[in-house]
Amino acid sequence: MKITDNGPKPNAFDIETATVENTNYRTVAWTGKYLQVTLMSIPVGSSIGLEVHPETDQFLRLDMGEGRCVMGPTKDDLPFSQDVSDGWSVQVPAGTWHDIINTGTVPMQVYAVYAPSHHAAGKVHATAEDGERDEAAGHDEPPSWTVQP
Repeated sequence: MKITDNGPKPNAFDIETATVENTNYRTVAWTGKYLQVTLMSIPVGSSIGLEVHPETDQFLRLDMGEGRCVMGPTKDDLPFSQDVSDGWSVQVPAGTWHDIINTGTVPMQVYAVYAPSHHAAGKVHATAEDGERDEAAGHDEPPSWTVQP
């Protein structure tokens, strides 16, 4: 299924099919003025990457695979730990360090909703390394028409 980020215009697509079929580490599926939808594919033994968004709430849902979700106030203090699998959702409050590690035997297929938007509209990162490189170079900023804190 091909997804095109047409934000901030109205949009509808089969998010479960798109999430399961996505083979990229991260694909920005839709960018709105106040939130953003991304699709993620996490290889076996890998993770979304330990991170914190100081002013961004995040909702994640697994559509395939198994993982372990960890969260906490600092990157070295992650007291929240929960096994998650197909159908589970994870809610990450702004300012919370978090990660989901793929503990299963197949790629973990996830979609994420950020509020406010966090990535460049339509951005595709085939690998986590591509995403990190773009972010470090300032090539993965939300569009100027999004509302940022």
